[in-house]
Amino acid sequence: MSHPLLTRLTDEMGWPHLGDADALAAHLARPGLHCLFIPGDPARNLETGDAAVILPELQKAFEGRFDCALVGDAIEAGLRETTRVLKTPGFLFYDGDRFLGGIAKIRDWDDYMGRVPQILPTPAESDA
Repeated sequence: MSHPLLTRLTDEMGWPHLGDADALAAHLARPGLHCLFIPGDPARNLETGDAAVILPELQKAFEGRFDCALVGDAIEAGLRETTRVLKTPGFLFYDGDRFLGGIAKIRDWDDYMGRVPQILPTPAESDA
């Protein structure tokens, strides 16, 4: 995780770095909505840096309805297979440990603003 924009997410913004299955399970065991950021290889995928800028802005746009965490290399492939969100970078949304949906690759802002509400439960549903 040597890309400066990825380092910023963990060091400056305090997002957890989920480096193994235990860290993943502990994070998803927490109640609430979660977005896991699968960056892919920043050396090979130039969209990784863009995604590292977009996700904090998405979190703000949705008024912090979900927390965010960065997925480490060791568990990335397994998560991509399990969720079937195969392309990177990817945003995987969960309600607790229940996978809700994902968005792969960089999109137009309007696409995020249309797709994220379709993935997330309404506030009333998530409070139930």
